Amino acid sequence: VCSMGNSTSRLYSALAKTLSSGAVSQHQDCLEQPDSAQLDPIDPKDLLEECQMVLQKRPPRFQRNFVNLKKNTTSNHRPIRVMQWNILAQALGEGKDNFVQCPMEALKWEERKCLILEEILAYKPDILCLQEVDHYFDTFEPLLSRLGYQCTFFPKPWSPCLDVEQNNGPDGCALFFIKDRFELINSANIRLTAMKLKTNQVAIAQTLKCNETGRLFCIAVTHLKARTGWERFRSAQGCDLLHNLNSITQGAKIPLIICGDFNAEPTEEVYREFSNSSLNLNSAYKLLSPDGQSEPPYTTWKIRPSGECRHTLDYIWYSQHALNVNSALGLLTEEQIGPNRLPSFNYPSDHLSLVCDFSFNQDPDRLL
Repeated sequence: VCSMGNSTSRLYSALAKTLSSGAVSQHQDCLEQPDSAQLDPIDPKDLLEECQMVLQKRPPRFQRNFVNLKKNTTSNHRPIRVMQWNILAQALGEGKDNFVQCPMEALKWEERKCLILEEILAYKPDILCLQEVDHYFDTFEPLLSRLGYQCTFFPKPWSPCLDVEQNNGPDGCALFFIKDRFELINSANIRLTAMKLKTNQVAIAQTLKCNETGRLFCIAVTHLKARTGWERFRSAQGCDLLHNLNSITQGAKIPLIICGDFNAEPTEEVYREFSNSSLNLNSAYKLLSPDGQSEPPYTTWKIRPSGECRHTLDYIWYSQHALNVNSALGLLTEEQIGPNRLPSFNYPSDHLSLVCDFSFNQDPDRLL
């Protein structure tokens, strides 16, 4: 374990006192943690410094730039920054995913968690949507709640993490939002169905009120079924999610943002379902392409025993009649990713984070 400075030791020992050794088993069925107000707030700059101390023997983090996408529209409110990221479950990274070019040393949790936190702290999202979270109760909820986030977690019913020895409990989806910026109006934990059967995939959908504008919007996070051969299954899950979101948003009267690892290329049926939905959705990262019609060439890039896997699977969908995308974070280049691909000593996950800044359309009904 990498040695930590005194201030880092104080920070992590304070966290350790709040969690019993059986924290995961005690809270495994709990979908939302109780208030963590008894813990002192953390200054994000201090936490970033602590992470950088732990990571001082690793290469510096990659630099990525935001691309300005703002049209000739004026907005009288601060943009809402949304971050989407499959962070790679620790149990799967170490025990099941077989990243043949990634040294096991690069996957050590004590350091990899600091790489994840560093990425989050660098972009300061107002809303954070994560998949493959298997260290929610002992890492992300205690830390992010002290950074001012309200936190929600929904585990998979039969997480593959549980098949790995010395696992940290099930993985699932997690949603975090800054409490000072938003008020929670409604929250729904959705177990997705396919062919009328309940599946192992889940979603969280929350209706928030923006304190600055008074506007309502819905934010959702999901992670659809993986692997080739399950295209029809993903399509059915997508239909179920859209059906639920149509009800929650009252038929798109409430603007919607959906973040997720869909495990589906843009050629799949589930992608077309979201593109053609009555909810009038668009994929934010298409706007980075010259014509605004093409998804990025990849959002995940890894090497497994079967070969190299380079796919576009991660998306941020949004109500294009009600929301504008002001900017989007550019992807890592092939040169930055390097020949051994992801994850690596530089980057903690096999999926790239996606980050967008949104603003409300001043006349949403005009484009319905």
